[in-house]
Amino acid sequence: MNYWGILVGLGSFLIIGIFHPIVIKAEYYFGVRIWWIFLLAGLLFLAASLWCANTAGAALLGVLGFTCLWSILELFEQRHRVRKGWFPPGPSHKSQ
Repeated sequence: MNYWGILVGLGSFLIIGIFHPIVIKAEYYFGVRIWWIFLLAGLLFLAASLWCANTAGAALLGVLGFTCLWSILELFEQRHRVRKGWFPPGPSHKSQ
């Protein structure tokens, strides 16, 4: 039996699940001004996936890279959720 599909699926689920609170905390403490860190991390993980010899590892690095890139959008969406009052404003919102 081949368990790689299940392991990659589980890894993808965990990566996406972990990034949900990361985006919330990042926006809370730093606002959207750190979007470029997610961009850089995403591009680095995608590049690493190209050079990874292990297929499952390359798949997980690709998922991690695209999750970082998707987090840029979610960072800006989180700012809108804070403005709507769905989440508390953090120290980064004192000037607003």
